[in-house]
Amino acid sequence: MKKFSRRHGLLASVVILALALTGATWLLVADLPAPDALLTRVSPDTTKIFDRHGKLLYEILDPLAGRRTRVALDELPANFKNAVIAVEDASFYENPGVDAFGVARAAAQYAQEGAIVSGGSTLTQQLARATLLTRAEKESRTATRKLREMILAWRITQTFSKDQILEMYLNEVYFGNLAYGAEAAARVYFGKPARDLDLAESAMLAGFIQAPAAYDPYVNFDAARARQHIVLDLMLKRRAITADDAQLARAETLHFKATDKREIMRAPHFVAYVRNLLEQRYGQDVVNHGGLRVTTTLDLDLQQRAQAIVQQRIAELKARTRNENAPAYNLNDAALVALKPDSGEILALVGSADYFDESIDGAVNVALALRQPGSAIKPITYAAAFALDYSPATVLTDVPTTFQTKEHEPYAPQNFDRQWHGPLSLRAALATSNNMIAVKVLEHIGLDTMIATAQALGITTFDDPDRFGLALTLGGGEIKLLELTAAYAAFANAGKRVTPRAILSVSNLPSQKDWSLETGAAAVSPQVAYLVTSILSDNYARIPAFGEDSVLKLARPAAAKTGTTTDFRDNWTLGYTPDLAVGVWAGNADNAPMYRVTGITGAGPIWHDFMEAAHRNLPPRVFAKPDGLVEREICDASGLLATADCARVRREFFIQGAAPTERDNAYQAFFIDAPTGKIWAEECQGPRVRRVFRVYPPDAREWAKQKSLTLAPETDCMGRQPAADNKAQTASQNNPPSVARRPFLEIVSPAPNSEFKTSPQLPIASQQIEVMARLNHALDLRRVTLYVDEMAVGEFSNAPYRALWQLKPGVHFARAVGVTEDGQRFESAAARFVVIE
Repeated sequence: MKKFSRRHGLLASVVILALALTGATWLLVADLPAPDALLTRVSPDTTKIFDRHGKLLYEILDPLAGRRTRVALDELPANFKNAVIAVEDASFYENPGVDAFGVARAAAQYAQEGAIVSGGSTLTQQLARATLLTRAEKESRTATRKLREMILAWRITQTFSKDQILEMYLNEVYFGNLAYGAEAAARVYFGKPARDLDLAESAMLAGFIQAPAAYDPYVNFDAARARQHIVLDLMLKRRAITADDAQLARAETLHFKATDKREIMRAPHFVAYVRNLLEQRYGQDVVNHGGLRVTTTLDLDLQQRAQAIVQQRIAELKARTRNENAPAYNLNDAALVALKPDSGEILALVGSADYFDESIDGAVNVALALRQPGSAIKPITYAAAFALDYSPATVLTDVPTTFQTKEHEPYAPQNFDRQWHGPLSLRAALATSNNMIAVKVLEHIGLDTMIATAQALGITTFDDPDRFGLALTLGGGEIKLLELTAAYAAFANAGKRVTPRAILSVSNLPSQKDWSLETGAAAVSPQVAYLVTSILSDNYARIPAFGEDSVLKLARPAAAKTGTTTDFRDNWTLGYTPDLAVGVWAGNADNAPMYRVTGITGAGPIWHDFMEAAHRNLPPRVFAKPDGLVEREICDASGLLATADCARVRREFFIQGAAPTERDNAYQAFFIDAPTGKIWAEECQGPRVRRVFRVYPPDAREWAKQKSLTLAPETDCMGRQPAADNKAQTASQNNPPSVARRPFLEIVSPAPNSEFKTSPQLPIASQQIEVMARLNHALDLRRVTLYVDEMAVGEFSNAPYRALWQLKPGVHFARAVGVTEDGQRFESAAARFVVIE
């Protein structure tokens, strides 16, 4: 009886298990469509992208209703078919629609390569998912969906030949930018039929399939190119091509086609950027079919003004070449980004001079491309230094200096003007874009500190410190215009990081996802940000390099910095006001060099014109000075507290607790034996006079000698070297007030025996120097006249006695003449200076 019961129990269990398996199988396959079924789709409302004021920028069409042209398999190049199979389903012609090892292989390749190389689904599974599953099921990531997809793929393989399946797949698969199928992709990206695709183009298109948004070449060309190389490697591994074929394809320059002008797309580069963001967050199917209403940060009026300015300034450079019969500048492209510093909202984004101009690769968004920034990166180096132990008053010496690289190679940076300028304050060094001082600052703070500051400000491309050296502060690391503009915006935002923001809101979603503003963390302190701003907005400090009325000077307070690479492949101008941060790049998308075009002549005029236009209806605002800063009167030559002997006294900002406490030692008073000009000693015949000399630091003395500058005597009248503490005497040390009084009038700029060089990069009218006189004693002057070579350059009734003089090659003399109310005349000593070409 027991044996009978056990036998029935076992039989019952088998029956129940069979019924369960049958039921599960029925649930899996009962409602699966037949392999030859056609998917009927209902076109939903389109997704629309608007500017911040509700103006339509672009309407995303239903891709199934638009861009698709079917082609037969035998019309497609073998390289294209092989590229797709190599990267998407290497065992396509051997597997039954399902590759049992696919998922395992994908996981192993990910572990080996550190990136997604191939997916776990076969071509047939992808075809089944794209055409036969419902939208809801396609978006689900469940084991059930995967099993149903595999069953469909197996059924398709039983119904159609492999060539038929491949043809259907290549006509259905999405390549991005509304291109469904091989023919549409070839025409959208390269403007040619699919049959004319070469190997490089085929590998590029095949690489898009895995993630069209991530590998969009118009948004991230570097990622697309890297993906193409992976496809070529996989083809080489399958022996579908030779090593020579792969090498030639990697080296080929690809020319992408701009979007059809007949499509209505305002701000096309910005729209492509926004669409990429949407697809990354929601997936391409939701973006294509979801009927989303997307409100962006863009101001269409500002965008169109920016585009017009870019095109106008590039056209003017080309016209100047023709009119002046000069060598072609070869500047054909430019990009512009405008951000709100307080929110990071992108108000304008011009990715090229003309999106639709294929001759300049206009469809490529240079605002997101990697380019070398030249000197435009320097403010980040100085910000890092101000956060440590340097200040704008710190003085370093600009003389030839050789550094040792990590590879133990000598590195000797040069200044852009090929001149050496001796001791400079960091304010003057940054304002005039001095290269040597920037390298010395970076050496002092360390590469890691500078990179950490850049990353805190939002720069993502300095991710491997081992790749960089001291040249990083001169632009030796690639960067994106959008990120660098946001970094500058942080200086206008009290040092808080600014994250670029393109989308204000997205509506018509099943479940809302937050696009609200992210509060930026402090990248640098408000005090450091203000110190950088005070230098970049100091029009007076930049005069020696850029002239009085350069394009960096606006009708309101503004901070600005230029950058030019040494090979003239990139030039930049970036700057900001409290209301707006704007960055401009100019050059060529294909990296062709320009002819001697700098940031001040290429990108600068674009930046200036757009800034003036964008601020036209805004009241001028000064940069707010934060608490925690103090101001001191310093001697510019040393950065220390000013004395009566200092030739150039100015005021400077310091972070509280870091202001100098010592008095200036760059100008020192000596008792001199008048007949010999040597230091006074008891044996000297006299008379004894008091004179003030500029005392140069040891590393600047050879430079001063080469410049024929007046140096303090080193011996007394007997040829002896006096003790150091006897060389300099203060005015209070046994020095009657009547002895050797300072002259009534004195030329303080230009310095005696100084040397200036004209620049072929700047308009001659903007190459000016300051001529300035100082009244050293209480005297009621009715008039002071400044002269250069007996020609009056300025007349003044009260201080400051300051004028600008346009550089002319030759030896010149500057002097000042003052006249009192009663007609008494006082004249300064003449200051000799030289201007060379």
